[in-house]
Amino acid sequence: MTYYSVLFVTPTSEDWIPDYIGPTNRLVTQYGGKYVARTTSHEQLEGEAFDAALRIVIEWPSKEAAIGFMNDPEYAPHLKARMNGSISYHFLIEGKDNLA
Repeated sequence: MTYYSVLFVTPTSEDWIPDYIGPTNRLVTQYGGKYVARTTSHEQLEGEAFDAALRIVIEWPSKEAAIGFMNDPEYAPHLKARMNGSISYHFLIEGKDNLA
């Protein structure tokens, strides 16, 4: 079953970004993930304002792949850097339609 990571990220410091992108891209690929969107070009159409500088969507082949990526020891220092250098929200969404 396909899963999607949906992230809202607003950097509070940009110091971590150059060291984050390369290793994270490699690990996402290693776990079978694919970036669907990484963009500052977005707009909110409904609801109470929820600002974020970046919206990121990653498609995963399975929940296990997404969790494996998040728990990979190689990713740990990069995750810590992102969490310390940004306001981040990460949602894992199962790719299914419960209302169909």
